[in-house]
Amino acid sequence: MPILTPAQYKTPLLQFNGHLQSIYPSIFRKVSFVYAKRERLELPDGDFVDIDWSVAKKSSNKLVIITHGLEGDSTRHYVTGMAKIFSANGYDALGWNCRSCSGEMNRLVRFYHHGDANDLRSVIQHAIDQYGYQEIVLVGFSMGGSLTLRAIAEFPEWVPPQVKSAIGFSVPCSLKGSVDALSTKENNIYLKRFLRKLGEKIKLKAQLFPGQIDASNYDQIKTFIEFDNRYTAPLHGYDHALDFYEKASVGPLLHQLKIPSLIVQALNDPFLLPNCMPIEVAKENPFLFLEMPQKGGHCGFMLQGQLHTWAENRAVEFANNYC
Repeated sequence: MPILTPAQYKTPLLQFNGHLQSIYPSIFRKVSFVYAKRERLELPDGDFVDIDWSVAKKSSNKLVIITHGLEGDSTRHYVTGMAKIFSANGYDALGWNCRSCSGEMNRLVRFYHHGDANDLRSVIQHAIDQYGYQEIVLVGFSMGGSLTLRAIAEFPEWVPPQVKSAIGFSVPCSLKGSVDALSTKENNIYLKRFLRKLGEKIKLKAQLFPGQIDASNYDQIKTFIEFDNRYTAPLHGYDHALDFYEKASVGPLLHQLKIPSLIVQALNDPFLLPNCMPIEVAKENPFLFLEMPQKGGHCGFMLQGQLHTWAENRAVEFANNYC
């Protein structure tokens, strides 16, 4: 029953609730970290993703692959912070950008989404085939945590032996649960931000693909269900938003995990409802470790007066135990 005893995590003094623990690092946290190079990976369907690399001074056969959240990118503080701490512990680090998230719009009419981990699998296979890494740790945040776990749970027989462990923070294991959480009045600030950022891309896509994407009256969209009914579902082969939430949620796949995997969900995460906490699965699957600290917010977990977050320290600790 690998439900772990919640760590004694103490939040910074002024971050006294889940909203502040989520918002403050997103706005104010700065990480002194610069990637060494960017590589473009061509995908089988003719699209591409951009990969940012940090390579250790001494040759390393260990790699951490970090996946960002919805409308994030490889420069987000939680990605660069994770890359920095793993680099300090002898790993090369790879922060990859989902389609359309690297500063250049992707080529196809489709985007990225929670239910498609094939691009991450391509990144993993590329790292093994081209660079020969022998020990790979996967880390993902929010949607990136969902993709990280889906990459190894959806088709367990695919997982290369080089992939030793996976770690997800603030994972929306139930997409409907997360959508419901973000639909509440107190979470309207997050919803508006996501819809604004997604809208910028929809309007650009409408110019690139006239007749295939319609951005007219986009500003009348006020909920994720409206957005997903109009765009996400039809663009990616789902019948409607609820069909997307059901089939793209990673929760139903977690029982198939076959390598050590840690999910960390703060109980005060404003993005998650109780149905995002895979307690029963963790009780049954010896490879799934679930940790639910009382505090931390959504992808926050900052520590008073420290450069690294609690999440970054926890990820390295877990990875070192299973590599």
